[in-house]
Amino acid sequence: MTKLHAVGLVTEYNPFHNGHLYHLTTAKRQTGADVVVAVMSGNFTQRGEPTILDKWTRAQAALANGVDLVVELPVFHAVQPAHRFAAGALQLLDALQVEQIVFGAEHPEWDFDQLVAAEAQFDPQEFHDYHATYASQFNAQLAAQTGYSLTDPNDILAFSYYKARHEAGYQFDLQPMQRIANYYHQQTITGTIASASAIRQAVQTKQAIDDTVPEATAAALAQLINVPDWDTLYPILRNQLIQTPVQQLAQYYQMGEGIEYRMQAAAERSLTFADFIKQVKTKRYTYAYLTRLCLYVTLGITKSEVANAVANPYLHVLGFSDQGQAYLSQIKKTVTLPLIVKVDQDLKAGMLKLDYRAGKLYQMFTPVEQDLKHAPIRRLSRK
Repeated sequence: MTKLHAVGLVTEYNPFHNGHLYHLTTAKRQTGADVVVAVMSGNFTQRGEPTILDKWTRAQAALANGVDLVVELPVFHAVQPAHRFAAGALQLLDALQVEQIVFGAEHPEWDFDQLVAAEAQFDPQEFHDYHATYASQFNAQLAAQTGYSLTDPNDILAFSYYKARHEAGYQFDLQPMQRIANYYHQQTITGTIASASAIRQAVQTKQAIDDTVPEATAAALAQLINVPDWDTLYPILRNQLIQTPVQQLAQYYQMGEGIEYRMQAAAERSLTFADFIKQVKTKRYTYAYLTRLCLYVTLGITKSEVANAVANPYLHVLGFSDQGQAYLSQIKKTVTLPLIVKVDQDLKAGMLKLDYRAGKLYQMFTPVEQDLKHAPIRRLSRK
């Protein structure tokens, strides 16, 4: 049997749009890969927001448009700052034996290996300004040493991929490609390729999006009644913050520096999520950090649970094409992590318990069971 070669993508597909289609087709063309493997965030994004469509619907759209294998990036990797998000995703792609990883960047011409080397020379004493975020302090040192600043989200991720590869010693090739036609945070649709943020905003305001997304995504979005958001989840978070002793809140993942007191006080005063997050915000913390922390609290995810989960990674397959199935057969005897195709009661209570909890929370927005006994989606070859 001819050996199949795979290219890896790190994705959220929130939702899958024409820019993503360009990304995957370009990645396959420029690498000559036989198989496209996507590691995709589950039901919550890196910033701690619920995804606009559930993970199965997004996996279906990816498969319908040319991805051959979709594997879930677990919640304890997916809802993280860039360096931990990247490290978790690359660990899974390494286990899946991809030979190249292709990703979008605003400045693909930059020498990211050089920037990683520069970071190794940073002075730790320069990170103690409690009136500035870590990101701003990081960029101040990076600019001083190299003249570059990492301000665009995709450049930050690109840097994080190179750093993760360097630290873990992975052998695959990293290939940044130029993002086209839009910026990550662009909020308006100006053509057939728009940012995911602009598409979500358009869905929220009932604007047309069909020209910016493939048919599978358009059909799924057309069925949405309400866009998932923190306004819906806030009563659960608020109750958790008010009812939980502050000493227990301190055990939740990423809680520190006494911010549990600030969050509990804000929850007691705030009836809306917008008001709550405004009261908690300081110059020390970004909105992304705070939203991630809100999700950890809502799910009751503790520091020890994350440490245990990170130490016991796995591959949860959400879907595959015929070619993807053939690739799984090719690597299954040498894959280094547990390969999961269906979640049973033991996995629900054990290895996948954090994803199971996240899936149950997401069912605030959908009646579809997100994990237990859910078989992978199969895409048959086109005749």
